[in-house]
Amino acid sequence: MRISFSPQRRDDTLTLEKSSGNRLMINGELFNFDDLQDGDQIASADIPCPWICGPVECIDGEVRVSVLLPHGPNPSEAVAFPEPITVVDDGPIELPN
Repeated sequence: MRISFSPQRRDDTLTLEKSSGNRLMINGELFNFDDLQDGDQIASADIPCPWICGPVECIDGEVRVSVLLPHGPNPSEAVAFPEPITVVDDGPIELPN
């Protein structure tokens, strides 16, 4: 799973966790993308999650998702300009800080 981040000035927090397959827990809510096949795409408007900010798609067998990355008034460079991450292992996902 490849996660891209879209930084946004917000006072709330984000937690991400990958579970078996292509399942992503966002702030405690589970989203299952196991059924996506190569070339499939789900529009963010069709996903009931305000944190997902772009289409979820499967490219070369890899699920790709973009999520908002909240930050305070003076974000670090890593937060202001985050690099996408590839998540292979299940468990909590470390966010840029």
